[in-house]
Amino acid sequence: MLTGLNHLTLAVSDLGRSWEFYTEYLGFVPKAKWNTGAYLLLGELWLCLSLETVDKSNDYTHYALTVSADVFAPLAELLRSKQVAEWKMNTSEGESLYFRDPDGHKLEIHCGNIESRLDYCRRHPYAGMEFY
Repeated sequence: MLTGLNHLTLAVSDLGRSWEFYTEYLGFVPKAKWNTGAYLLLGELWLCLSLETVDKSNDYTHYALTVSADVFAPLAELLRSKQVAEWKMNTSEGESLYFRDPDGHKLEIHCGNIESRLDYCRRHPYAGMEFY
């Protein structure tokens, strides 16, 4: 069903400070940056920084799991039939379902990867977006 960790999204209160921390201190490789976010890589790990008010119970921090396109719909249907709590509607590239686990942790199943996201963003860039 699931094939691995897709990406991590972290809500950050200061994009510049977080950019410096992850790229200069920890060695993440910049892939793109825009007014309210950034995409970074560390090996196979795709990290999204999302500028917003950091509130552990109500921010965009979540863990995304990779699912193939042929499995997405049946898995989404199963999760919905079990009445998992959905916390966000998808507005980005690739099919996604955002839901909470039994303890309230925010999860996502996502079809796509960093390359499909960057390809999409090159055609439809976010405000102030730069590519590296």
